[in-house]
Amino acid sequence: MTSDCPDDRVDSTAVHDYLLALQAQICDELAVLDPAATTRRDEWQRPEGGGGISRVLSDGDVFEKGGVNFSRVRGESLPASASARRPELAGRGFEAMGVSLVMHPRNPYVPTSHMNVRFFNATRADAEPVWWFGGGYDLTPYYGFAEDARHWHRVAATACAPFGDDVYPHYKQWCDEYFYIKHRDEPRGIGGLFFDDLNDWGFARCFEFLRVIGDSYLPAYRPIVERRRDTPYGDAQRQFQLYRRGRYVEFNLVYDRGTLFGLQSGGRTESILMSLPPLVRWDYDWQPEPGTPEAELYEDFLRPRDWLGEA
Repeated sequence: MTSDCPDDRVDSTAVHDYLLALQAQICDELAVLDPAATTRRDEWQRPEGGGGISRVLSDGDVFEKGGVNFSRVRGESLPASASARRPELAGRGFEAMGVSLVMHPRNPYVPTSHMNVRFFNATRADAEPVWWFGGGYDLTPYYGFAEDARHWHRVAATACAPFGDDVYPHYKQWCDEYFYIKHRDEPRGIGGLFFDDLNDWGFARCFEFLRVIGDSYLPAYRPIVERRRDTPYGDAQRQFQLYRRGRYVEFNLVYDRGTLFGLQSGGRTESILMSLPPLVRWDYDWQPEPGTPEAELYEDFLRPRDWLGEA
């Protein structure tokens, strides 16, 4: 689908400039949250076209590992996963750019968070471009706190509100459905927002929505980190965190569209797999003890809930 507004021109340069600025802003604020973290910045080039900047935090007091990636890749043809999903893109060159981040905290009471905002544009000399925006963010707690869940979803709903009353409910449900680990029959976390193929508002309005979502990530996540970062914990909580991180790995390697697209399009493997946690464990047929905080996570948090409608 193309924009219905003939003067609403696709402006890839503006998207590129915003995404680079967003990456820098997020990295600056994360460094303030965790000044002890080691930081690394890598610029890379893709032989087929394009490149990116990977910025990685590790071994901090707050974040055990995290990264904020910017990429802008180009190609003459799409990988199989993309062309199978969108047959109308066959025979087109493409450009894909985005910022993607994952933060894995050290303290088990601080949740893992993920955010992605992206733009895709497919062109052919004799046709109008086919473009869309996508992205969102989701939260993966190891120990559930209703206060944190309500805050996370309240920020998401506020960001969506200027674009229509149905936007947050629709993208929340899409997030619940997308970040679902089918072979485990459980959600990855408490959700948030997920959107894709967004182009029916015209380029300018869709780009505005992308910026609002990207800019709302830190206000959603930072207060939760500040609230939980100094909570005392022991080895039992740490081992449960490592066990639950296994679910994150399973989803990213089996289902995540971004991971599959990146690997199939010849992206930089180190940057694509940056989202994986540094330490993880799998225990055979592990079950939480009834009445424990670990059981509460499964019973009360790992299911779709209307967080805004709950006191």
